[in-house]
Amino acid sequence: MRIINKEEFELEQEQFFEQILKGDVYIHPTDTIYGLGANATNKKAVQKIRELKKREDMPFSVIAPSKEWIKENCELNEKVEQWIEKLPGPYTLILKLKNKDAIADNVAPGLDTMGIRIPDHWFSMVAKLLNIPLVTTSANIVGGDFMTSLDNLNIDIKSRVDFIVYEGKKKGRPSTLVDLSKEGEEIKTR
Repeated sequence: MRIINKEEFELEQEQFFEQILKGDVYIHPTDTIYGLGANATNKKAVQKIRELKKREDMPFSVIAPSKEWIKENCELNEKVEQWIEKLPGPYTLILKLKNKDAIADNVAPGLDTMGIRIPDHWFSMVAKLLNIPLVTTSANIVGGDFMTSLDNLNIDIKSRVDFIVYEGKKKGRPSTLVDLSKEGEEIKTR
């Protein structure tokens, strides 16, 4: 496991992109807190995150490669389009999925919805440049403290990820959930 900063990630970008495409699991910064990430189209990588978090079947969110990707793969209405225009930002939009092949079936098992983010953070460019969705879920075991620095990263998770992109202590909270999968909207802060 290797800990790198933004500059190192950018210098070796092609190597890290290859690792993500092949299924490596990593910790990444966002505009809120640190997330566990992986290629959301790679079922084995998603399963590895499930095992790390001890999270059998609850859905994971993804960082979308673009607003266009969201519009191509999710059901739209006026309210959804208004929220998409607020991205990037500290929101996770729960949307109905119209293209189930857009993500591995174990990202949101048994659901016809998925959580979508475009963080207001440089790391969102990874999804954009790879043109794939990336799993993003808080870097913790279910029920544990979410990661805001290396000091509060669970040792089991740290020992089992392939790399960590670290940029110091985060002072954020998890993103706000905006459920747009039903009529209207339901907003939940976490």
